[in-house]
Amino acid sequence: MTDRPRNPTIIDVAERAGVSKSVVSRVVSGRGSVGEATRKRVLAAAQELGYVVNASARAMVAHRTYTFGAFVRDAATPFYGHLLTALQERAAFHGYRVVTATGSGGFEVADEYRALETLAMLRVEALIVCSGLLPSEGIVPFAARLPTVVAGRPETHPSITSVYCDEVEGGTALADHLLALGHREVAVVTVPTSRSVTLGPRSAAMVRRLREHGARVLEIAERPRESAGAMVAEALRHPGVTAVMAPSDRIAVAVLEQLLMRGVDVPGDLSVTGYDGIGELTTSLIALTTWRQPIGLIGSGAVDALVQLLDGERPPDHHRALPGSLVTGRTTAPPAA
Repeated sequence: MTDRPRNPTIIDVAERAGVSKSVVSRVVSGRGSVGEATRKRVLAAAQELGYVVNASARAMVAHRTYTFGAFVRDAATPFYGHLLTALQERAAFHGYRVVTATGSGGFEVADEYRALETLAMLRVEALIVCSGLLPSEGIVPFAARLPTVVAGRPETHPSITSVYCDEVEGGTALADHLLALGHREVAVVTVPTSRSVTLGPRSAAMVRRLREHGARVLEIAERPRESAGAMVAEALRHPGVTAVMAPSDRIAVAVLEQLLMRGVDVPGDLSVTGYDGIGELTTSLIALTTWRQPIGLIGSGAVDALVQLLDGERPPDHHRALPGSLVTGRTTAPPAA
C-alpha cells in the first residue's frame, strides 16, 4: 500500500526557490519587501509544486473567513464561465475561497443587486462583480462596505477598482480589419450601453470607426427577445451590405447559422465577425474572425487587485485596461466583385 502524496508546504517552496521560509511567506501574503526577481522565482516554484496557501489554518489564527464573493451574470456563457474559472484558480493560489452567485442571463438589475446583498451577508471579505448590466451606482454602495473589484467590463468610477479588456480597441480593430479587406457597406449588430456596458461600447466603436473611414453602416438593434433570423433578414434586405459585425461570438455564430439556412455563403457573399475569442466557439471548425479577450489575465488581475485592497493598498492600476488580440479566421474575406 502506497502512502498518499502529501501537499507541498511552504518549506518545499523555499527549498525549490533557494530562499528562506520567511521570504516565501512575505511573497505569498503580499506583505513585506521582496525583490522582483526573488518574488518571480518564488511564484514560479510555488506553481511548479502546486502549492497553495492553507486557508483554513490561516483563517483560524486570524479570525477571518478568507472568502471572496463573486457575482457572475451568466456562468453558462463562455466568457463568464471562463472568467469564473480564472478567478477561482487565482484566488486559490492566494489562499482564498470563492463563493459564487450567478444569474441565468435573464436577471434584471434588481435581481443582480439582491444577489450581491446575499453574498455580502455570507461574511465574505471582498466582492468581485462580473456583469455588464449592473450600473456603477448599484456597485458603489458595496464598494463602500467591502473591497470590491469589477472584472471583465470597462468600469471607470473613481470608487471602484476594475480590470477589463479595452472594448474600444477591440471594436475599432475589427472594423479596421474589414476596411482593410475593402468592405464599404457593413451591418453592425448594436446594443445600447444602458443594457450592456461591454457590448455597448464595442459595437459603438465598430460603427464609429467604419463611418470615420466613409463606410456606410446599417445598424441592427439586438434586443433580448429578437431572433438572429430577424437580424439576418434585415441585413439581407440591403443588397449592398457585404459584412455583418456581431458584438459577441455567440451572436456571430447564431448569425452564421441563419445564413447557412438561407444558402448565403460565408465569406463569399457575406463576411462575419464576432467578439470574445473564448471557449468552444474558437474551434477551427468555425474559424471565426473575432477579437480575443485575455480572460486569464482579467481574472488573475482582478483577484490580485482584490488582495491588494484587503491588505490596505491601492492597486497601482486602479482601472486596468488590458489589450486583446485580433484572430483572423475563415469568416472574413474581401467582398465579391
